[in-house]
Parts: sequence; C-alpha cells; structure tokens
Amino acid sequence: MRPRLGRSRPHGGSAPYLKPASIRREVEASLRRLGVERIDLYQFHWPDETGTPVEDSWRAMVGLVEEGKVRAIGVSNFDVALLARCEAIRHVDSLQPPFSLIRRDVAEREIPWSAEHGNGVIAYSPMQSGILTESFSAARVAALAPDDWRRRSAQFREPNLSRNVALRDALKPIARRHGTTVSAIAIAWTLAWPGVTGAIVGARTPAQVDGWIGAATVELAAADLEEIAAAIRRSRAGSGPVQPD
Repeated sequence: MRPRLGRSRPHGGSAPYLKPASIRREVEASLRRLGVERIDLYQFHWPDETGTPVEDSWRAMVGLVEEGKVRAIGVSNFDVALLARCEAIRHVDSLQPPFSLIRRDVAEREIPWSAEHGNGVIAYSPMQSGILTESFSAARVAALAPDDWRRRSAQFREPNLSRNVALRDALKPIARRHGTTVSAIAIAWTLAWPGVTGAIVGARTPAQVDGWIGAATVELAAADLEEIAAAIRRSRAGSGPVQPD
C-alpha cells in the first residue's frame, strides 16, 4: 500500500503543508482506516508551502519508521535541493515525479540524482493525462467539461496541443512494430530511463487497462529510442532530455 501525505493542490486549492503534528495525525488515521499495523510506503505528496522546514517534516517521517508504523518513506514533486536536505537526515526511499515523453524535465537532474543515491523513482502521469493514447484528439479536448482542469493546462492548448498530438502520432509505427499500443510505448519509454523504478498508470475502464498493461514487457531497442528522440525534436513537444543514455 502507498498512501500519500500532505494537503495538495495539483490543479488549485489550498497550499500544501507538512507540519509534523499533521503528519503523525494523518498516518494514525490511515492505519485505522486500512486496518493494518504498518504502511509499506508513505510519501509526501507536495513540498510544504507554509514555511515548515523540510527537515522538521522529514524527521517526523523518520520517527514513524523507527516506531514501526511505516516501512519506507518517500517524497513526490521534490527537486534535488529538497531531496538532498532529506537525504542528509535519512535515506529517501522513493521519489514520485511527473515524467512522460512530454514532461521530461526531471530526467535532467532528479532522476540521475536519485539513481546516484539509490532512491527509487516512481514516475507518475507517463501518458500525460491521456494525451499519449490512441483515442486522444483536439476534438476530445473541445468536448471536455467546462470545469475540467485540462482546459487550463498549457499542454492541452495551442501551440502545445498540436505538437503533442504530432508526437503521439509518431509513436504509432513503433507501436505497430511491437504489436502493442501507443500508450504502452509511452510508458515503456519512461521505464527505459536508468534510475526509473516503475510507473504509476491510471485507468477508468478495463479497456484502458488492456491498452497499457503490456508496457511492462515492452523492451524498446536503441533504434526505437532514437526514432522517438527524433520525433520529439521534430514535433517540438514538451521539454527536457529526449533520450536515455
């Protein structure tokens, strides 16, 4: 089980906070709800934005490990500077960053840093909230509900929208060669990076699961990675490194 901690606002809402008293209160509540004595992995969701030093927050997490209430502790959406401050106190077992063919920035620093320090990396949103799937289209964006956060996202608006669709289309011949889907190729690409431990993939229907479940066994060859890198450059989609070493 992998509960996450901290009031969060990925698309709006109140500022995240990681006060030690709140950390303890929330983990105790999670243990009661789950009916277990220990949580396998407990993670911060977002960095604190209320002035709580990360050292205070991380020491509270370390205390939970020492008490046997949590087996492993990690962070999400932390940069290298925050990771290093935590690592100086106690090893960071996991980092959960956003990482996809479009959002590649963490491959510049956070993923290599984690690989060097032995931190697990669990990438989230590897299909970029649905963009890197066969069914995605500009028409689908136009049909989104007025309050859907994606309407406000730069990746779902021009000029990025056309660039992202062009990149998605460039994955189709690679998917055909591997006998799989665009979604699976997009996820397999994130897993091809040294230091990436796993990917978190969401689904609302069984059919969506069928679309990406094969990613775990897809092995992208060097030629595939070079073709994808060329497509990224050609489409000018996203930002960050385009190809793993």
